[in-house]
Amino acid sequence: MKSSAKNIRLTSVDELFSTEESREDAQREKVVEIALSQLHPFQNHPFQVRDDQAMQETADSIREYGVLVPAIARPDPNGGYELIAGHRRHRASQLAGKETMPVIIRELDDDAATIIMVDSNLQRETLLPSERAFAYKMKLEAMKRQAGRPQKENMSQVGTQKRSDQLLAEQVGQSRNQVQRYIRLTELIPELLELVDEHKIALNPAYELSFLKKEEQTKLLDAMESEQTTPSLSQAQRLKKFSQEGHLSIDVMRAILSEEKKSEVDRVTLTGDTLRKYFPKSYTPQRMQDTIIKLLEQWQRRQKEQER
Repeated sequence: MKSSAKNIRLTSVDELFSTEESREDAQREKVVEIALSQLHPFQNHPFQVRDDQAMQETADSIREYGVLVPAIARPDPNGGYELIAGHRRHRASQLAGKETMPVIIRELDDDAATIIMVDSNLQRETLLPSERAFAYKMKLEAMKRQAGRPQKENMSQVGTQKRSDQLLAEQVGQSRNQVQRYIRLTELIPELLELVDEHKIALNPAYELSFLKKEEQTKLLDAMESEQTTPSLSQAQRLKKFSQEGHLSIDVMRAILSEEKKSEVDRVTLTGDTLRKYFPKSYTPQRMQDTIIKLLEQWQRRQKEQER
């Protein structure tokens, strides 16, 4: 018995505290400097990283003050790290001539990483429709998988849980219908989606065009080129109807696009050069407009007097 007692070793107080401290330290997130070359973009990252004026301003700020907000990345099994948040800061750091940037390393599965990636970018002031569309789609799919329900079942009410698309809509501050309309834009071919980003096709017509088959969308591009126009909402709706009925040919597309739009029928356009002939050179555009309104009001009063 005495021999057994001699073999018992009590853990010291220092060892107890150091073990607890090491555990907390292991769990605590650390900011580390990672070489830019070791960081690569998130797979299928939907947000564009453009070398525009805003990017140059960010690069100038990093050159002077450094990266103030660390990026977030996760270890890549193939080597290096996959960026989750901080793609623009990464590019700006390259432009600023930096070799490293501060990064928080997290162990995240694909769905958790996708949600963080989307959320960190949706806070930006300016987002292209295509960026918002693919971001909503990626996050919604991740939320469905996290919920652990089949995709079809996930769209219905389960117990007291809300639909995944309703939760997403509340998180991004839009209606569920608007979120679904954005997601529908991902069915457009890249060329048409680019026209939406360039504001050459409005969101509502684009939503209707997304129901066209891919080969029909390609033909529509040719029709738009030959007619030098883009479809209005009513035209897009008719293109969709012909497609659903199986009668949407290139000739039908051209016929619909060649129709004069109501907005064009109702619009009267007077160029500055036309108006300048009737005003002194010293008149500003605002003064010209005020004068035209006054003259029209006088003309309207005379017309009413003549009708009496």
